Amino acid sequence: MNANPDPASRIRPPMASHRLDLPSCCDICGKARSTRKHQRCSRIRQQRKSVEWAELMAARAEAKNKKLRRYTR
Repeated sequence: MNANPDPASRIRPPMASHRLDLPSCCDICGKARSTRKHQRCSRIRQQRKSVEWAELMAARAEAKNKKLRRYTR
């Protein structure tokens, strides 16, 4: 399988193009991120953010559809 998937087939946009400035404490459990694994916290965060991501992607798709095209084929 290809290591770099096609950018057009992505479900979510990249979070950042540079280093993420994350807090040292987990927003779910409140403990330091460096002390233990946070896979469970990550799953909880993804579930909470799924509605927010859906709204963001819908807004981007709407903006893309409204944008005038210079060269229509």
